[in-house]
Amino acid sequence: MSATTGFFLHPSSPLHDTGWNHPEHQGRLRALASAVGQDLLTLHDHVVQMEHSEATNEDLMRVHTEAHVDRVREAWEVAKAQDAITQLDSDTRLSAASWDAAIGSAGTGIAAAEAVAEGTIRNAFVAARPPGHHATPDRAMGFCLFNSIAITARWLQAHALAERVLIVDWDVHHGNGTQDAFYTDPSVFFLSLHQSPHYPGTGAADERGAGEGIGYTMNVPLPAGTSRSDYLARFEGAWDEAVDTFAPDFVLMSAGFDVMAGDPLGDQLLEPEDLHRITRRVIDAAQDACDGKVVALLEGGYNPRRLGEGAVAVIRALAGLEAETG
Repeated sequence: MSATTGFFLHPSSPLHDTGWNHPEHQGRLRALASAVGQDLLTLHDHVVQMEHSEATNEDLMRVHTEAHVDRVREAWEVAKAQDAITQLDSDTRLSAASWDAAIGSAGTGIAAAEAVAEGTIRNAFVAARPPGHHATPDRAMGFCLFNSIAITARWLQAHALAERVLIVDWDVHHGNGTQDAFYTDPSVFFLSLHQSPHYPGTGAADERGAGEGIGYTMNVPLPAGTSRSDYLARFEGAWDEAVDTFAPDFVLMSAGFDVMAGDPLGDQLLEPEDLHRITRRVIDAAQDACDGKVVALLEGGYNPRRLGEGAVAVIRALAGLEAETG
């Protein structure tokens, strides 16, 4: 297996236009790319930029209904025809570039997972945009059109590259769409730490799955302003329990940088070094459980500067490098 970490960014993702007055605006990826670029001296020989891809209709419909895919496509066609931003709801916008960005983010998540599964790279970070974890099987919401991480998990299973996928989501908002996609499925374990009460209002501790999936969803709701030490302790306890009980053969991370101090849509206090520690904890356990097969996909993070700092910390952790100091 290669010792290299892959960095993935679909070229349409920065072009997805929600308007500069929208929290999930184009400046997010510009800031992320700039921060990674400024760290190239450290990342050189450890991180390599990889080829992007696009999800097929078949890929999308392993998670989403045909009606949902059609609604997103039709809204995108209106945006393209009018050369204007359109809305699926009050939060979720599309532009002429949004379809390519959405299928590109999902497809590039798949490309990253395939490269890791085949040993071409050790692990990967996907700068996905738009985010995905709020998109349910039949609804776009919360800035999300398609659920890239859920689509990636189903692709791995469909291609016999993983049977048991663990998804860990530390975005400040609960990943309701990801939970919905796998709530009755014992082959995917969903672990979410999130601020509560907060959007979208789901993710109570007693939401543990249904039917055969009971016990394969674990929610850790945390109050606003949870101290860094308490957050890390809760994360580590939940993570250890999830890995020990589930024994995954692939790990996917919903990396939400709105959990950091200073984010306009969250009230948590984490710093880049905390995200480095969390990522290293995931990698160390995954090394024993599944030969280190880990792919992180970008979700939230709405302070562009902090988003860049957090992404660099996670990428450094994936690459086995120390956190930035000073």
